[in-house]
Amino acid sequence: MMLYPAMNKLTQYIPNRYMMVNVVARRARQIAIEAQRHDEPLDEKPVTLAINEVAEGRFDAKSIDTAISDEA
Repeated sequence: MMLYPAMNKLTQYIPNRYMMVNVVARRARQIAIEAQRHDEPLDEKPVTLAINEVAEGRFDAKSIDTAISDEA
Protein backbone atom coordinates (compact mmCIF):
# COMPACT_ATOMS: atom_id res chain seq x y z
CA MET A 1 0.00 0.00 0.00
CA MET A 2 1.33 3.42 -0.91
CA LEU A 3 1.25 6.44 1.34
CA TYR A 4 -0.91 9.29 0.20
CA PRO A 5 0.05 12.07 0.26
CA ALA A 6 3.51 11.12 -0.94
CA MET A 7 6.40 11.06 1.51
CA ASN A 8 8.28 13.79 -0.38
CA LYS A 9 5.36 16.16 0.25
CA LEU A 10 5.37 15.32 3.95
CA THR A 11 9.13 15.75 4.28
CA GLN A 12 8.78 19.36 3.16
CA TYR A 13 7.43 20.07 6.63
CA ILE A 14 9.11 17.37 8.72
CA PRO A 15 12.42 16.28 7.18
CA ASN A 16 13.14 13.38 9.53
CA ARG A 17 10.99 10.23 9.13
CA TYR A 18 11.40 9.32 12.79
CA MET A 19 10.09 12.75 13.81
CA MET A 20 7.29 12.35 11.28
CA VAL A 21 6.07 9.22 13.04
CA ASN A 22 6.17 11.01 16.39
CA VAL A 23 4.31 14.09 15.13
CA VAL A 24 1.64 12.09 13.29
CA ALA A 25 1.10 9.69 16.20
CA ARG A 26 0.83 12.52 18.72
CA ARG A 27 -1.59 14.48 16.54
CA ALA A 28 -3.66 11.35 15.83
CA ARG A 29 -4.03 10.78 19.58
CA GLN A 30 -5.16 14.39 20.02
CA ILE A 31 -7.74 14.01 17.26
CA ALA A 32 -9.08 10.74 18.72
CA ILE A 33 -9.31 12.16 22.24
CA GLU A 34 -11.14 15.28 21.06
CA ALA A 35 -13.58 13.25 18.96
CA GLN A 36 -14.31 10.96 21.89
CA ARG A 37 -14.64 13.87 24.32
CA HIS A 38 -17.22 15.57 22.08
CA ASP A 39 -18.82 12.28 21.03
CA GLU A 40 -18.21 13.05 17.34
CA PRO A 41 -17.81 10.30 14.74
CA LEU A 42 -14.79 10.63 12.48
CA ASP A 43 -15.09 10.20 8.70
CA GLU A 44 -11.52 8.90 8.52
CA LYS A 45 -9.07 7.31 10.91
CA PRO A 46 -7.19 9.74 13.18
CA VAL A 47 -3.84 8.80 11.63
CA THR A 48 -5.13 9.61 8.15
CA LEU A 49 -6.41 12.97 9.35
CA ALA A 50 -3.07 13.71 11.03
CA ILE A 51 -1.06 12.80 7.91
CA ASN A 52 -3.27 15.07 5.82
CA GLU A 53 -2.79 17.93 8.28
CA VAL A 54 1.00 17.57 7.99
CA ALA A 55 0.73 17.49 4.17
CA GLU A 56 -1.34 20.70 4.26
CA GLY A 57 1.38 22.39 6.32
CA ARG A 58 -0.69 22.76 9.50
CA PHE A 59 1.93 20.95 11.59
CA ASP A 60 5.67 20.73 11.46
CA ALA A 61 8.33 19.42 13.82
CA LYS A 62 8.18 22.58 15.96
CA SER A 63 4.41 22.92 16.21
CA ILE A 64 3.62 19.84 18.27
CA ASP A 65 5.10 18.57 21.51
CA THR A 66 6.20 14.97 21.05
CA ALA A 67 7.56 14.53 24.57
CA ILE A 68 6.07 11.83 26.77
CA SER A 69 4.02 13.31 29.57
CA ASP A 70 1.95 12.07 32.50
CA GLU A 71 -1.46 12.44 30.83
CA ALA A 72 -2.80 9.13 32.10
